[in-house]
Amino acid sequence: MHDIIHLLPDHVANQIAAGEVIQRPASVLKELVENAIDAEATLIQVILKDAGRTLIQVIDNGKGMSETDVRMAFERHATSKIQDASDLFALHTMGFRGEALASIAAVAQIEVHTRREEDELGSLIAISGSHLEKQEVISCPKGTVFFVKNLFFNVPARRKFLKSNETELRQLIMELTRIALVYPQLQFTLHHNDTELLRLMPSNHRQRIGQLFPSRNHSTQHQLLPISAETSMVSISGYVGTPETSVRNPNQFFFVNGRYMRHPYFHKAVMQAYEGMIASPLSPSYFIYFEIDPATIDVNIHPTKTEIKFEHEPAVWSILLAAVKESLSKSHAIPSIEFDQEGAIDIPPMTTTKAPAEQPRVNVNPAYNPFDTYSERSSHYTRPPMNWESLYQDFEKPKETLFSQKQVFPSEDDTQQGLLDEEHEGKNYLLYKNRFILAGGKSGLMFVDRQRAHIRILFEQWMRQLRERKGFSQQLLFPEMISLSIDDALLFETVLPELQDVGFDLSSLGKDTFVINGVPAGFEKSSVMSMIELLIDTVKHSKGKMKEVLDEAIALTMAKSAAVNNDRPMTQDEMGQLLGQLFTCENPNTTPDGKPIVVILGQDEIEKKF
Repeated sequence: MHDIIHLLPDHVANQIAAGEVIQRPASVLKELVENAIDAEATLIQVILKDAGRTLIQVIDNGKGMSETDVRMAFERHATSKIQDASDLFALHTMGFRGEALASIAAVAQIEVHTRREEDELGSLIAISGSHLEKQEVISCPKGTVFFVKNLFFNVPARRKFLKSNETELRQLIMELTRIALVYPQLQFTLHHNDTELLRLMPSNHRQRIGQLFPSRNHSTQHQLLPISAETSMVSISGYVGTPETSVRNPNQFFFVNGRYMRHPYFHKAVMQAYEGMIASPLSPSYFIYFEIDPATIDVNIHPTKTEIKFEHEPAVWSILLAAVKESLSKSHAIPSIEFDQEGAIDIPPMTTTKAPAEQPRVNVNPAYNPFDTYSERSSHYTRPPMNWESLYQDFEKPKETLFSQKQVFPSEDDTQQGLLDEEHEGKNYLLYKNRFILAGGKSGLMFVDRQRAHIRILFEQWMRQLRERKGFSQQLLFPEMISLSIDDALLFETVLPELQDVGFDLSSLGKDTFVINGVPAGFEKSSVMSMIELLIDTVKHSKGKMKEVLDEAIALTMAKSAAVNNDRPMTQDEMGQLLGQLFTCENPNTTPDGKPIVVILGQDEIEKKF
């Protein structure tokens, strides 16, 4: 019987390794830029074609490689970082595993130009699908240039399952962003299809954050609070956002020894520090850097090295929580306890003499008559005059209603609306805690959430606007400019046509800046930024056909932004109008995201309570 176990060929083993290390174009970019940093480069240029599918080019001015090194770099487990097993627990560099270049070469066509400073000539090597095509001597500048062409050209299934160019480009930008946040002293440039997307000059951490994440008023770096904690176990530094700048889609980054990581446990520590200061849908931004002994962490628990295991996690968690709380308290985000001195009891200083305690006395005027407006006995009191006419001076003026202000679109089905008005005519409604409308019905007592009801009404109205492409724009007197991060700006550009169809007059000024010239008729200008933040977050986490996702996301986001708030009472007419429009909707029972609008307490259930 023949033996059945055998060693895999190197090119097959490299493709298997590539399945773990090289998941998408962003994985290639990460490995190449990290190698450039380890080569002590001060300028790193990235050039992309078709979101990395056609070309990923990384140019650095680092140390370069010799003719032998550049050939050995593409062998499996070839590395300059490790000499023996003990080095695995004392790593301070980025890449070290020795599989990255071999894995990239297994699924792409690679060409490398490199030269050391002490060499007169450099080396060129070309590899395609793990097969060496050529190696020769060339003239080139100091440093290294990587050309990675036609990624996954020999693995069609992997190439087929890549996302759209917009999605892959956002992932590429995010990988470069994570690295640029750790190394603000380095210069980075990023070009995509001959368009410059990023140019980051050498700076400090605070300035680099401001370069990558501009705010609406271009003052992100001034909205950050520094944190610092120095202990024998760990050193923590970085910045956290003020509670006022919390958003639905914040920028949150953890770094350990210069390496980006995801850590839900430490995230809870940061969120606990903000407890009671921000509302639940919002979260703060943070950029937190840990410096810790490499022997106390394990970076090999995940192939992409984005999950790291700490030896003393509970202790580091407590230090992080204390550092964030201290930063918030120093910035007066956490109010200090101040005792009101007005009306306080006057406590005399303690004396050493043992004098007898004097019993307190209460002065009472037995002749005081509170109903006597003026007399000798009660001349110190005068009943204030009552101006009864002032109570009725605004009685005849028309009342300003809340719901009529927030009613963005008129009802389009007047006949059905009229029947509902007759059905509800003469009914009395009760508004409980400015949120729930209580109305009696044949089957029991009906509770309606007013805000969710308005969201459902507006959602269906805007969905009709999107289908019919009949959005009406209301021009702003003063156009407003907004700035987004690069990846959010790329995503926002994909939804611009849909927003224009519903009535937004938006245009791009290039890169990450947009101008708002008009909004849909009746839509409040103050709601635009919150709507954009919610829209970006919704589209990022949505699945399905992009057209359907965009329409529903835009309609739902606008409905949430324009819906009434539970901050003012409603009149009987307003409540009747709201219920009438709700019950003409296709689905009046739930919001578009599945939350209940109407709850009925049955007659039998009510009687059981008695």
